[in-house]
Amino acid sequence: MSDHGSQEVENTHERVLDAHLDRYAQRTAGMTASEVRALFAVANRPEVVSLAGGMPNLAALPLDSLADEISRLIVEEGQQALQYGSAHGVPRLREQICEVMQLEGISAHADDVMVTVGSQMALDMVTRIFCDPGDVVLAEGPSYVGALGSFSAYQAEVVHVAMDDEGLNPDGLREAISKVRSAGKNIKFLYTIPNFHNPAGITLAVHRRAEILEICRHHGILVLEDNPYGLLGFDGQTYPALRSQDPDNVVYLGSFSKVFASGLRVGWVLAPHAVREKLVLAAESATLCPPTLNQMIVSRYLETHDWKGQIKTYQEQYRQRRDAMLGALEQHMPPGCDWTRPDGGFMVWMTAPEGVDTKAMLPRAVTQRVAYASGTGFYADGLGSRQMRLSFCYPTPERIQEGVRRLANTITDELDLVRTFGSVPQRPVSGPDAPSVDTA
Repeated sequence: MSDHGSQEVENTHERVLDAHLDRYAQRTAGMTASEVRALFAVANRPEVVSLAGGMPNLAALPLDSLADEISRLIVEEGQQALQYGSAHGVPRLREQICEVMQLEGISAHADDVMVTVGSQMALDMVTRIFCDPGDVVLAEGPSYVGALGSFSAYQAEVVHVAMDDEGLNPDGLREAISKVRSAGKNIKFLYTIPNFHNPAGITLAVHRRAEILEICRHHGILVLEDNPYGLLGFDGQTYPALRSQDPDNVVYLGSFSKVFASGLRVGWVLAPHAVREKLVLAAESATLCPPTLNQMIVSRYLETHDWKGQIKTYQEQYRQRRDAMLGALEQHMPPGCDWTRPDGGFMVWMTAPEGVDTKAMLPRAVTQRVAYASGTGFYADGLGSRQMRLSFCYPTPERIQEGVRRLANTITDELDLVRTFGSVPQRPVSGPDAPSVDTA
């Protein structure tokens, strides 16, 4: 095709896109691409060590026995497994989910559990049934990027609450509530990841949990507890879920993505009865029902495999990777860097020295064949320019060590540029040049 023809096709495409702009609902203005997703193609190249994505490492799963069990499931129960199901979820799996939650002190009835297509679906539905445009959601700063996307899509305003080494700060929570209320705004819920936080890697101290819950009860604020990593403590310890301490004011989100298989997309929400009814209606309008086959695979796995033993295997696997990352950070990072030291989960949150903009530096890091998630994507207010999320869950310990070495060299080069020029020009992170990240 000639250059003239190519330009004509491009102009026609732009006119078609422009014709749709006035048709979109107002809420689509809040639906923007996450910047930590902008780097996917490059970050997945084999030569790039990706410390960016939150993908679980599934190498330890017993795939042969799983394949046999799934085959038997299709033969024995295929008529049900391949059919429509209830928006509420498969009854047997809901009972088993209650057994899983008992490990964190939660006593629940299967009727109050609803199975979802991953916990991301539950996040979306909770936001949909509670938030009107302009309502406020309180969330730790930083916070999970997928949650921030849901809140933004429903035109809710996110107000971040400060964290320290012991997690969400109660005084910071009180201060945030006071400021929001003084401004005449309506707070709908507190969104929190209390265990092995994504992206910060911090765990909410046990002695703070009752205080956080009491503050929210006192002010009439619902608590949305997101807990995908709670069973992945490296010393085998499980912390008491917020839901276990306040069943009436906590909506709990769980997932099998981190402790079994993320590709099955099976999560759940445990909610007070009245809230659960609204969630079922929301689920029916969105997906009709979660995939029955995927639910029954998870149920068979829980029935026929040593899933608690598998979790212990994951704990050891991720502990080794965590140790590899912390050791490499200590060995290679230049002065002025600081990072969290998680006792579970998938993530380390690192702060770079003054003058380094991690979003601007990202393309240069990819040139050095290492990727990370820049910190600004985990804030709704533009903060996080010196921070980055480093995930140790997927690469081998050897790859982690090499990736950290490359990243340290990149930061050292960046500091040299800052010392020479005072600041480093920012290159847009978009298009085919940019890597992206699994944000799970």
